[in-house]
Amino acid sequence: MKILQIELNNEFYQVKISTLGAELQSIVGQHNHDEYLWQADPEIWGRHAPVLFPIVGKLKDDQYRYQGQTYHMTQHGFARDHEFTVERQTDHSIVFLLTDSEETRAVYPFKFEFRVKYTLINQLLKVKYEVTNPSTEAPLYFSVGGHPAFRVPLTDDLKFDDYFLRFKPSKSRIQIPLDPKAGIDFDHRTLAPTDVDWQVTHEIFKDDALIFQLNDENEIQILSDKTNHGVTLKTKDAPYLGIWSAYPKQGNYICLEPWWGIADLVDATGELTEKKGINRLEPNETFKAKYSISFM
Repeated sequence: MKILQIELNNEFYQVKISTLGAELQSIVGQHNHDEYLWQADPEIWGRHAPVLFPIVGKLKDDQYRYQGQTYHMTQHGFARDHEFTVERQTDHSIVFLLTDSEETRAVYPFKFEFRVKYTLINQLLKVKYEVTNPSTEAPLYFSVGGHPAFRVPLTDDLKFDDYFLRFKPSKSRIQIPLDPKAGIDFDHRTLAPTDVDWQVTHEIFKDDALIFQLNDENEIQILSDKTNHGVTLKTKDAPYLGIWSAYPKQGNYICLEPWWGIADLVDATGELTEKKGINRLEPNETFKAKYSISFM
């Protein structure tokens, strides 16, 4: 199948999305012609905004067990490397669909329908995930998440460390430690002062992603006192948020990642049904999740 690049346009933005992984490729302002997405330098990190499914993060030893059988799966799952079909399209929205196949069932023994919808409404880009269990008998276990990478700095006259992160509502949040080799250290989570702005430096990512537990509606912004340009990501129901940029390699981007799932804990049993943050979907049911992106 030929990989296609789909465009959505309105008076504010031009958005490009690939059928490979249903991945955002570009978000350009129609008036200022600024590119807001990281442009995937393969020497640093060769992706733009991968969609994470059917797992988020890394499995212990890149494997899991289900009904007595062991399956191998690499970080963030396989959807980001699979071709989606275009199910529906208008000038301002598009729905991508991925379904199970002989190839997916070799590593993930479930029937599924996974839809990714992008909708451009004025100055807002809405992203929606739908996971449907078409089975009439068996439950479906999965995680899903977003991984969009935003250019930082957003303008060429500024530097990476001219920016800060702002969390709304202004309150403390639980931060979860991550050991890149061992996994999520859930037992040693702490209360992080996200009621104040966080200065951006490459060094804050020296231990990999910053991970927070969320409750209810949250906004995360990338801002600078030196420009009016910024990014806002809003989510209503994501239980986790990852914030990441490559280190020690350094790229001019920051990923804001709403997750409905999380990497394996350091003491994970390896059983998929026992995995922290896993979602269980009964036969013929549909799970829905969404977030939105806006720019200044």
